[in-house]
Amino acid sequence: MSDLDVAGYNICTGKITAKIANIVNEPPEVELKDLPPHLEYEFLEGDDKLPVIIAKDLKNDEKAALIEVLKSHKRAIAWKLSDIKGINPEFCT
Repeated sequence: MSDLDVAGYNICTGKITAKIANIVNEPPEVELKDLPPHLEYEFLEGDDKLPVIIAKDLKNDEKAALIEVLKSHKRAIAWKLSDIKGINPEFCT
């Protein structure tokens, strides 16, 4: 396992890679909430896994391009509050 020094933080890249792989391979169950009328859910896996929120007024080709990019970078998305460094999960619950 190699370490990565980013902005003064020493990150064990092997552990991060394994954690992200687990989240993407076994997506957490989420409660979808009602969205404002200009937004909609799209799913990066199947019909109910890895939800993302996008603008409802995108053209079909824009939506397809956006979903393609999000799918290709889904390991970079924080799927749970606990995945976001610096955010106290107690603050958001």
